Amino acid sequence: MFIKPDYNIGKVYELPAQELKAQGIKVILLDLDSTVMISKTGKYLPETLEWFEQMQKDFKLAIVSNNKNPEYIENAQKITPFLVVGDAKKPRTDGIRNALKILEEKPECAVMVGDRPLTDILAGKFAKTKTILVKSLGYERESKFVHFVRWLERLFIRRF
Repeated sequence: MFIKPDYNIGKVYELPAQELKAQGIKVILLDLDSTVMISKTGKYLPETLEWFEQMQKDFKLAIVSNNKNPEYIENAQKITPFLVVGDAKKPRTDGIRNALKILEEKPECAVMVGDRPLTDILAGKFAKTKTILVKSLGYERESKFVHFVRWLERLFIRRF
């Protein structure tokens, strides 16, 4: 199944770090909105910042976001203790490849983590990284329409 993620977990905080490390993963590439930041808030939850600190002990981290607003991405970079790549155009692989080049790592040593199967997971698959689908942060704040779209995407990946 091409679109099926390698892992399907709850929130990003449940990422199987030791298992990934044992598989030779050195880089965790993270979607921004709804994956590590409640969408459009421009700030991280305290537990996210703590999680970053823990993950940076064993992995290189980078944000790979489709957000193309330069001010939003600049703000994200200011408050993020590692690389932020904006306007990634996922499911294209440009943003992922750019981040890996800067981090001097190969795709087989990376995992792409995100909340959207048809952008984050598909981009990771195209880039030849491992993939982890997570539940969105701030799900309870999202509209019923967004819930419906998320449900459709997840239904789609179960079939393919």
